[in-house]
Amino acid sequence: MACESVMTFEKGANLSDIDGEEEEPGEVIESAPPLKVGEERELGNSGIKKELLKNGVGWDTPEFGDEVTIHYVGTLLDGTKFDSTRDRYDPLTFKLGTGQVATGLDNGIITMKKRECAVFTFTLPSELRFGVEGRDSLPPNSVVQFEVELVSWITVVDLSKDGGIVKKILEKGERDASPGDLDEVLVKYQVMLGDGTMVAKTPEGVEFYLKDGHFCPVLSKAILTMKKGEKVKLVIQPQYAFGEERRDACDGFGTIPPNSALDFNLELPSFKHVVDVTGDSKVVKKILKEGEGTSADEGATVTISYIARLEDGTVFEKKGYDGEQPLEFITDEEQVIAGLDRVAATMKKGEWAIVTINHEYGFGNVEAKQDLATVPSCAKLYYEVEMMDFIKEKVPWEMNNQEKIEAAGRKKEEGNLLFKNGKYERAGKKYNKAADCVNEDGSFVDDEQKLVKSLRVSCWLNSAACCLKLKDYQGAIELCSKGIVLDCDCHNVKALYRRAQAYMEIADLILAELDIKKAIEADPPNREVKLLQKSLKQLQAEGSKRDAKFYANMFARATKDSSVATKKLKLEKSEEEKRREVAVAMETEKEVDSSAPPKDGVVVDSC
Repeated sequence: MACESVMTFEKGANLSDIDGEEEEPGEVIESAPPLKVGEERELGNSGIKKELLKNGVGWDTPEFGDEVTIHYVGTLLDGTKFDSTRDRYDPLTFKLGTGQVATGLDNGIITMKKRECAVFTFTLPSELRFGVEGRDSLPPNSVVQFEVELVSWITVVDLSKDGGIVKKILEKGERDASPGDLDEVLVKYQVMLGDGTMVAKTPEGVEFYLKDGHFCPVLSKAILTMKKGEKVKLVIQPQYAFGEERRDACDGFGTIPPNSALDFNLELPSFKHVVDVTGDSKVVKKILKEGEGTSADEGATVTISYIARLEDGTVFEKKGYDGEQPLEFITDEEQVIAGLDRVAATMKKGEWAIVTINHEYGFGNVEAKQDLATVPSCAKLYYEVEMMDFIKEKVPWEMNNQEKIEAAGRKKEEGNLLFKNGKYERAGKKYNKAADCVNEDGSFVDDEQKLVKSLRVSCWLNSAACCLKLKDYQGAIELCSKGIVLDCDCHNVKALYRRAQAYMEIADLILAELDIKKAIEADPPNREVKLLQKSLKQLQAEGSKRDAKFYANMFARATKDSSVATKKLKLEKSEEEKRREVAVAMETEKEVDSSAPPKDGVVVDSC
């Protein structure tokens, strides 16, 4: 690297300031067609002209903050050479956008691809010391040309936004392949102090879960920004490493003293995605091998093989191994334990995963006898599962009208059975799927419309009943108010009745009363509606009593406060009168004293 170059200028100077422009470098040319070899173009309104000599490779270009390595030859317009890295056989490495080179060169380089060659022509600004005084053979305010080859660059990212954790990407990883917070990663690294002393190394790599952390607190944070196969150099300042604490020697490496900065050479060879299937960390899937295509979803007929173990490693069941047939079942039909059911619905064909299932989604708090061993109560379970195949449930757009109507009727009956068994959440899902089968998509002919409308309304109202059982009162209100249920069938007694129930639960008694009145108008002898009206009147009476008590207490407090204020005013008035009487008495005494004769009886004439 050249020790000194005529391209070095004072920090902070840039061409946009000199030209009176406030423009992002490269902003204009992003929408322009790419340059052809031999073509010249001005970069926006910057005053910098670029002539392409040789195309680069790829599509990526460096950004301000990146470390670039270039070869250049600097000349005047008459061909006079004033500097060249090629003559020194030493390319220049510097950080873009930090004032280490002329801004014109900075702004040109960010438009280049790797191995690209170009000539940049611009005027050195007179405000720079170098431009005013001249240096070597370069006159002030010169128009210069730089023939530049972009050899390579390293992307530099300030992860902490304060310079405390800086990442330099030495080798890019795979696109769209970054780990998540829960994932298990395999990393290789070596760690050195500022003086080059090695304090840690993992030649074979180490596996850990990102949420658990490893080595120092910010290592997981840095790995989250990496992609599979990426190699980086991390520079971690003391406040993000171990701070004022000392890390004792371990694994044959020395101690890390307090307030030490650390240099990491870090590689992310691979990682395994970890998925919280149920959202409460009680069913967790670690993917050992990614599958293909889409996941099975609910209602799919799946075929899986698995080995099921207890926490101590005891195998209690096998399917698809040692002569056993794989297991086939329909997801979301309670044909297997809930945890395995939920996991299977998320898996893709060919996917292989390790699944951890807490007892709440396993066999619960009862002992369960299985093929190879007995599962104790409250046991945590471990399944090694492979999704061999699945057939997805048909979706409405794949069905003809008759199939849609039959599917809706079938799912409604399945929902009814689940509702009777107290499985309201699953019943609600069945009703919603049934309604989706007969939604208003314009495909049904006139003689089907009446049946379709009846099915749709019935499913919405049954789903509303599930919402009431699950205390989802707003959901019940929305379902009862949907489409033709109330908008086109304003006297649907069942809809009015269930919506009134929901309104009463959220203490909206006025709207509940309106729905009950409409229901009674539509069906005067309906016993259930009359009972609901009676309950409403009780709630209204209780509300009136509460209101009366509240206002009575409020007025009592107001009266009490007024009485206290009156007494206080009277007391203050009495005290004021006493003070006034004392003052008058003292004034009278003064007057009497001034008119009395002297004690010795001698009267002195005033003239």
